[in-house]
Amino acid sequence: MRKLMITLTIAASLFFAGDKATEASSVHTVQSGDTLWLLGNKYGVSVLDLKNANSKTGDTIFVGEQLIIPNSITQYEKRLLAQLVTAEAKGEPYAGQVAVATVILNRVDSEQFPNTIHDVIHETRQFTPVTTGSINQTATASAIKAVDEALAFRGQGSGSLFFYNPAIATNHWIATRDHTITIGNHVFAK
Repeated sequence: MRKLMITLTIAASLFFAGDKATEASSVHTVQSGDTLWLLGNKYGVSVLDLKNANSKTGDTIFVGEQLIIPNSITQYEKRLLAQLVTAEAKGEPYAGQVAVATVILNRVDSEQFPNTIHDVIHETRQFTPVTTGSINQTATASAIKAVDEALAFRGQGSGSLFFYNPAIATNHWIATRDHTITIGNHVFAK
């Protein structure tokens, strides 16, 4: 009886552990018109992660093909990132919103910064909306879309780690960094 209980316990553990592994990603059946870029935007995962999860070296996908869609970030992190984009890039063009989200993701991927979206956003004296509380406002639809696009683009940009608005910045140390792009009122640098 004891051996039976141990066997059932192990079997149940394996069954539920396997179930959790399945929850870690989903599967998408490729439809006509799908591209890795569109799927990355739809699921909020980088094209590079899609390629890696599916052992692809190129961008070609086929109708009917089953693609593994890995989980990229949690819903909490996605919401927090969209709230930061809303607060930091209010009034900026859509491309600027994508670029702000990309800076956060680049920081997560950089050894110079914390390893999670939450920790990067809440790092001391990095983002004014965290200090003022304006990060707590509801994310706009545009910011949510920008986060999905930044996630799809992850790892493919110019590596910007900083941004600022020179018209309102009180500290211009960022001007000493390598300028990558200017979008709207924001200057981006690495």
